[in-house]
Amino acid sequence: MKIGVLSRNAKLYSTRRLVEAARQRGHEARVIDVLKCYMNITANNPTVFFKGIGDPEALEFDAVIPRIGASVTLYGAAVLRQFEVGGTYSVNESIAITRSRDKLRAHQLLARRGIGQPVTSYAHSADATADLINSVGGAPLLVKVLKSTQGNGVVLAETRKAAESLINAFRGLEADFLVQEFVKEASGSDIRCFVVGDKVVAAMQRTAAPGEYRSNLHRGGVAEVIKLRPDERKLATKAAQVMGLDVAGVDIIRSNHGPLVLEVNSSPGLEGIEKATGKDIAGAIIEYIEKDSLKGPNKMRGKG
Repeated sequence: MKIGVLSRNAKLYSTRRLVEAARQRGHEARVIDVLKCYMNITANNPTVFFKGIGDPEALEFDAVIPRIGASVTLYGAAVLRQFEVGGTYSVNESIAITRSRDKLRAHQLLARRGIGQPVTSYAHSADATADLINSVGGAPLLVKVLKSTQGNGVVLAETRKAAESLINAFRGLEADFLVQEFVKEASGSDIRCFVVGDKVVAAMQRTAAPGEYRSNLHRGGVAEVIKLRPDERKLATKAAQVMGLDVAGVDIIRSNHGPLVLEVNSSPGLEGIEKATGKDIAGAIIEYIEKDSLKGPNKMRGKG
């Protein structure tokens, strides 16, 4: 197969591993920067062109693996959608990626399908500040910018006064944000479940560094292998399916009333979880593509 990895940086660990795994299994793999692509949008011959060194090149792949960064979601999804229009298989489709990147929409879709989550509130009016705080059980609570990623734009308000100040500050910046329950019993830990197809192929527990409430590894968090309970495994795979993602990083926490989904990531990193678990996740993704691509390019599994 000819496989395109849509990534802005060929040197990133995840990108390198996917290319390496594809080539080890006998495929031709190439990294394409989506921002160097442009599209010919026609009914008869929809094409994606790559403008590297020299003349523009029409790109033809049997399958693509989107590794689209949050900062280029809009354009990256448009490029991916053009591949889809031309009949190219994508392991994660453009609609699923944009759906999961919209935090409010994602929470609403998960709630509609009965997926447990921390209590989350959203409002536009400044008059609703008290209601927002009360609805999530008061302080401490989290204030999350809708387009945040990797822990950026997530702030812990430990007191009610701090929560009011934060909410007013975000409103003053005209930022879209959510207010979310802070689950104390999670103790700064979450579980990253790496889903491929309908299976969790690996899982690790991430624990925040001392003095930090975000468990992201690049913020000093520590990762270790963890054994998932059956209900956690089922929750992770269902959350990925609701988003329509065949490759996803589903972050969950353990609460006093069962496991809860924090986020569903459409471009989960491979480095931390491969090193923590010792598993060849890149190889599992390529193996899945080999089988799933035979079903055709337009899966459209998610809704909403």
